[in-house]
Amino acid sequence: MSFFTDPKRIPENYGLRIAGGLIAYFLIMKITGLAHHVELRLFNLVILVGGIYLSLRKFKETHEDHINYFRALITGVTTAAIGTLVFAVFLFGYMKVDTEMMQSIIDNEPMGRYLNPYMAAFIVALEGVFSGLLATFILLNFLGTDEPTQG
Repeated sequence: MSFFTDPKRIPENYGLRIAGGLIAYFLIMKITGLAHHVELRLFNLVILVGGIYLSLRKFKETHEDHINYFRALITGVTTAAIGTLVFAVFLFGYMKVDTEMMQSIIDNEPMGRYLNPYMAAFIVALEGVFSGLLATFILLNFLGTDEPTQG
C-alpha cells in the first residue's frame, strides 16, 4: 500500500496536496506580478476548504461510509494544519531568499515594521490552522456524520 492510498495517512496525503496547491498558487501570483493584490489571498481559502472536503470524503469512503464527528474534526484540522504548516515553512524559506519581498511587506503593510520572516510565516501558519478549524466545523455540518454512540 502506498502513501497516497493508505487510509491511515489521509491527513498527511491531503495536507501535502493543500500545501502543493498553495505553493503553486503563490508562485503563479508571484510570476504574473499579482502577488501584491491582497484580495487574491481569498483563493487560498478555496484551496484549503477543497482539500479538507476531499480528505473528509476520502475518510468516509475508506471507512465504509461512516464518519464519527470527532474523528472527522481531527482529520480535517490535521489536514489543514499539515497543509498550512508546510506552506508556512516554504514561505519562510522564500522570504529569507527573496529579501525584496519581505522589505515590500515591511514598507507597505500597516504593521509591517514589526514583521520579519519568522513572524510572517508564523502568522500564515496560525491563520491557516484556524481557518482550517472553522472550515472543518462548517463542512462537517454538510457531510453528515454518524450519530454519537450511546454507551
